[in-house]
Amino acid sequence: MPTKTSTPSSQSPKLSHLRPQYIPNHIPDSSYVRILDTTLRDGEQSPGATMTAKEKLDIARQLVKLGVDIIQPGFPSASNSDFMAVKMIAQEVGNAVDDDGYVPVIAGFCRCVEKDISTAWEAVKYAKRPRLCTSIATSPIHMEHKLRKSKDQVIQIARDMVKFARSLGCNDIQFGAEDATRSDREFLYEILGVVIEAGATTVNIADTVGIVMPLELGKLIVDIKDNTPGIANVIISTHCHNDLGLATANTIEGARTGARQLEVTINGIGERAGNASLEEVVMALASKGDHALNGLYTRINTRHILETSKMVEEYSGMHLQPHKPLVGANAFVHASGIHQDGMLKHKGTYETISPEEIGHKRTTRIGIVLGKLSGSQALRKRLEELGYDLKEDEVDSVFWQFKAMAEKKKVTCGTIGLSTATVKLVNIDGSTHVACSIGIGAVDSTYKAINLIVKEPTKLLDYSLNSVTEGIGVNVTARVVICRENNHTSTYAFTEDANYPTFSGIAAEMDVVVSTVKAYLVALNKLLRWKESFRCA
Repeated sequence: MPTKTSTPSSQSPKLSHLRPQYIPNHIPDSSYVRILDTTLRDGEQSPGATMTAKEKLDIARQLVKLGVDIIQPGFPSASNSDFMAVKMIAQEVGNAVDDDGYVPVIAGFCRCVEKDISTAWEAVKYAKRPRLCTSIATSPIHMEHKLRKSKDQVIQIARDMVKFARSLGCNDIQFGAEDATRSDREFLYEILGVVIEAGATTVNIADTVGIVMPLELGKLIVDIKDNTPGIANVIISTHCHNDLGLATANTIEGARTGARQLEVTINGIGERAGNASLEEVVMALASKGDHALNGLYTRINTRHILETSKMVEEYSGMHLQPHKPLVGANAFVHASGIHQDGMLKHKGTYETISPEEIGHKRTTRIGIVLGKLSGSQALRKRLEELGYDLKEDEVDSVFWQFKAMAEKKKVTCGTIGLSTATVKLVNIDGSTHVACSIGIGAVDSTYKAINLIVKEPTKLLDYSLNSVTEGIGVNVTARVVICRENNHTSTYAFTEDANYPTFSGIAAEMDVVVSTVKAYLVALNKLLRWKESFRCA
């Protein structure tokens, strides 16, 4: 029976649906779609997105506020720090049962290797609902060139490893077919049937290189349902990458054709071009589930989307494009005079989703940006908000002066010699270190002074500033991405011979240099922690 769920009036209307009882291989309500969030695993594989254990725990807590069904907090065998982060999340977040009985599944990612599976189980077994997500490649190109194994060998490994996971005491096992969308269909049906018989409860169909079209993915899901032995006894999942910009569309099509678990990340971060975006997938289901998708729904509390997005952006250092759907800075902003006039008359003219639904706090100014494309009605409205009640001819006069000003752009620059910086750093043991350096500008000289103290060879890969004005203050957010100087290939450190990853830092202060220095120190500390854990692993 479904668990009883209260629905506060301030929450999304979709929360009127009950969350079905959690059964690993079955969903009592065929319209319910489980959301697996892999921000902390696949999302962290974004170059520069390395997060600390504390940051992962904070994000996991936030995912609980969202109400995601399954949290995949990492790859425990990748490093000692990842193991500890997953274990900590399993112990705390994985046991925080709310009044309605909701507690997220905590899913440890692992390859089809006994050591990986054992390590992942040791990390997640403390959760009330632990899951093992084991994966192996099934496409011809992967089996030949990466695994260097035959089809029969891959099938045997998959069967044995699912059975091994079962033998550890895990009754919630997800089998992932890596590169499933480039796999031979008959082989895919066969290996999925084998792992289902061995005890898998969910089978994950991965578009690992983001290559399929929505119609192709939909047809694949239908074919798997029609041809795989035992498929009715498990949940079908999708994991879509965004290399062609189709991850959200493919994920929605997968749900429409029968997938009942969707793997997503906050802000769509992930390997290469990223993953299907949680906010896009969830809001598409919330907006069109009843009318276009046969009543499909989730239990995501959408009013926590914006807060979660900002947290992930800050912790990962992965800045959002202003036009990113739903959570980008421009997502609910209107600059055109025609659009502004429509918004002032009726918000539904250009807003199909209310900003409040994803956590925006609307003010009298939200959605209207004055610029060279603005119309007179938008200017009049803004003047009224400021307390100016002008006559029609006065508005016209001010409007044309405003338009003339908006057309202008001001650029300043300068070349005033070298800059000197003095930096004092306090170590974790309380010791103080001071260094001075000369550089080309305040930021360059400051970073050089820090490097004299830390003595860690680093390379600055990316540096950006963003200022947000609120009231009379200006808050400047700095973001940096660094790597070790002797190797600046951005890959995830799975094994001891892997290349070094990149590390990001983000900080906000009133002063540009202070925010820049703090961001750099955040990145440096991540690098040093990783270096220590990598040495101890």
